[in-house]
Amino acid sequence: MHSPNEAAAAPLTSPVTNGTFCPQSQRRFVLIAAILASALGFIDGSILAIAMPAIRVNLGASLAEAQWISNAYALTLSALILAGGAAGDRFGLRRAFVAGIALFIVASLACALAPNAVVLIAFRAVQGIGAAIMVPGSLAIIAKAYPKKERGRAIGIWAAASALTTALGPVLGGLVLSAFGDGIWRAIFAVNLPLGLISIYLLLVKIPADAATEKRSLDLGGGALATLAFGALAYGLTSMSSSGEGHMAGPSIAAGAVLLVVFILFELRQREPMIDLSLFRIGAFAGANVATFFLYFALSANLFYLPMLLIAGWGLSTAEVGFIFLPLSASIALLSGPVGQLSDRIGPRFPIACGSLIVALAFAGLALLSRAGIHHFWTGIFPLMALMGLGMALVVSPLSTAIMTAVEDKDTGAASGINNAVSRIGGLIAVAAMGSLATWVYSTMLDTRVRPGIPGFGEPVSTGLPPELEATRLAASDMAFSAISLTTAVLCLLAAIIAWMTVSGQALPWPRRADESSTDSSRN
Repeated sequence: MHSPNEAAAAPLTSPVTNGTFCPQSQRRFVLIAAILASALGFIDGSILAIAMPAIRVNLGASLAEAQWISNAYALTLSALILAGGAAGDRFGLRRAFVAGIALFIVASLACALAPNAVVLIAFRAVQGIGAAIMVPGSLAIIAKAYPKKERGRAIGIWAAASALTTALGPVLGGLVLSAFGDGIWRAIFAVNLPLGLISIYLLLVKIPADAATEKRSLDLGGGALATLAFGALAYGLTSMSSSGEGHMAGPSIAAGAVLLVVFILFELRQREPMIDLSLFRIGAFAGANVATFFLYFALSANLFYLPMLLIAGWGLSTAEVGFIFLPLSASIALLSGPVGQLSDRIGPRFPIACGSLIVALAFAGLALLSRAGIHHFWTGIFPLMALMGLGMALVVSPLSTAIMTAVEDKDTGAASGINNAVSRIGGLIAVAAMGSLATWVYSTMLDTRVRPGIPGFGEPVSTGLPPELEATRLAASDMAFSAISLTTAVLCLLAAIIAWMTVSGQALPWPRRADESSTDSSRN
């Protein structure tokens, strides 16, 4: 990628100092740029769930379209994130990072101007491609710019800033949506422009260009197959909740399964595969990834559909609902370090299993609360979300430890990348599958064939309904979300059992390094 600013940055391509490409005086600009770029993805993703009811009203989007507004981004990001990481090695981290940010903010502007749901979905997919390059580049460029003795502190600052933006983003977004009305959702995407431009300016003008480290294959064929496979699976699962497209569910899921097998066979034949499938022969690695899939499936499903229930069903304000994300981010930010140290002393098995059980209890509590029709936010929903945050804080850091220690040192980068992709695929499948479950429960309770014209699950009521019908609609919404939470509670229980059976329960033989736990917050 060439830019007029490259010439201005030419004098900065000075000899490498202290084993890095970046002189000490300019390293702070790397850190600032990485924090700003990370904020793009974190803010965008967390506020979107709060804004989804407003988007549905403003664009007239169905539940299936709402699912794809989330899943189009998750699909391209999860399928291409490993290829995106390889792009930094092949073309240089700064160049790839800038390209990813630029693509992300251009797509963000298109999302902000989208006239309908279909256009928004298309550009969300483009956003995901940009994020697939940007997300791994954010952490990698810090690691490459700072020498080992300073790397841990720099990554710690990056992780703390990322946790802060993740925690405050939904709260501030909820307040803005409440203050300015439904149409302000477009500002969620537009705010990416100034943040992205500042980050690009710092990278091109204040930071020297780094050299490509190796001519790695990007495995674009594998990326394309993964996108088609998971896209077909997600489309099939989503079709179940879409009126008039239910007949497509079976063929789409079957096609996705076939394409997934083709993807696996293709990767096995590659000299430099996107995913080293041989790592899954290691029991501890495979078990930790299955637990990751179940946990992030459960987390994504609840964080996507709970705001719909609270805003469109219970009638709570977006300002209030924005606080449900706060306990998760705060707990991970405050407890990941101490929990990581505990994991080093006693092994990752107990924290993962214990944390998974706590998350299962929290989701079971949400299921019981909504099934009973108890509409208490601050004394019901919020404490359960705090309990869930505590459980996830016990899981996140030890999961990274389990993944890293299950493989040889030379494979830790690949293992971490695979685990990151697995967590995002879990979220993709969750949003698709649980929407269909919610729609089935909701439609069955309301019998929408007899009562046409009633808003779908998670869709705000634009006109008043008779009190009796409104009460029935609310009860159906509660039962639909209860089904989601109960399903995810069972998956978290399975994650605890799998972790206990497969993950190491022995103390680590080596001291934990800051840069080895740096991915703990990168997927949240």
